[in-house]
Amino acid sequence: MQQFNKTPESKAEKPILVMKQLCKSYQLGTMELQVLRNIDVTINSGEYVAIMGPSGSGKSTLLNMIGCLDHPTSGEYWLGGRDVSLLNDDDLSLIRGARIGFVFQSFNLIQQLNVVENIEVPMYYQGLSEHESAERAKELAEMVGLGDRITHRPAELSGGEQQRVAIARALANEPLIILADEPTGNLDSESGSGILKILTDLHKQGKTLVVVTHDESIARDAQRTIRLFDGRIKQNGEKN
Repeated sequence: MQQFNKTPESKAEKPILVMKQLCKSYQLGTMELQVLRNIDVTINSGEYVAIMGPSGSGKSTLLNMIGCLDHPTSGEYWLGGRDVSLLNDDDLSLIRGARIGFVFQSFNLIQQLNVVENIEVPMYYQGLSEHESAERAKELAEMVGLGDRITHRPAELSGGEQQRVAIARALANEPLIILADEPTGNLDSESGSGILKILTDLHKQGKTLVVVTHDESIARDAQRTIRLFDGRIKQNGEKN
């Protein structure tokens, strides 16, 4: 199995993500359903990009491609300077663990673990020592405003607090990209605003954020919005 160096690329080795003529289709009996069509996307280090579009536009499929959760049917996908479009499932798993931090709409926390333990999970799979992972998890909990909640389990946290844990967990292995899927979708407006502020602060710290969302508030905060329609990029531009 190929091993991947987690050392961040130098600033000269931009962009972080490049897709060239990427397509994805699924076979449904004798029919082929084309979900993504000739996607050309470049995302540079430190960018904050929102991906938007109506239901059925291909957002979820594009998220799966960016997150190395599925293989494209054709085209190229370069992440951190490597063509990952032809990697096998084991190597894609390594990429996901070391280079992509995931934030999900439903939080996906482990109910039996407390805040620190949930944040530690990705570091465990990367072989960090128990002491190192615990210390880093506590630092990340503090960073997202949960320093006084580190021994609480998910059932004892609000939705906004659970999403803060999820963001801290996504940062655990210092990924190339933080990939968020509807991060405010299950939150009330106040909690959602708090999550948006954390995302904005991470961007100011130089983190690369890709957020798939229906939330126009995220589009307003992002540097650039990519809008999909019928599996194609309809708009890809920075704000004026």
